[in-house]
Amino acid sequence: MANIKSAIKRIQIAERNRLENKAYKSASKTLIKRYVSAVDGYAADPTAESMQTVQTTLSAAVSKIDKAVKRGVIHPNTAARRKARLAKLLKAQEAEVATKA
Repeated sequence: MANIKSAIKRIQIAERNRLENKAYKSASKTLIKRYVSAVDGYAADPTAESMQTVQTTLSAAVSKIDKAVKRGVIHPNTAARRKARLAKLLKAQEAEVATKA
């Protein structure tokens, strides 16, 4: 444990920032999981309502990822890769639905 006042404060600040960063990462992962389940629901039952749900969850997930980048929680390239994978997942499901129809 640190004895110097400034070192003690830095430890407290680091812990506070760690918890905030953890919250951003956790929230973005949760939104990504919701999006994946929405896409699976759309694949099972391709309706306009399910597509609207997919678009809404995609928007929320991308927004949270962008906010995490802005706060410096994740690297911009990591965010770009995650967003590309989300878009790719939807594209694949749309193609699968189109071939069934």
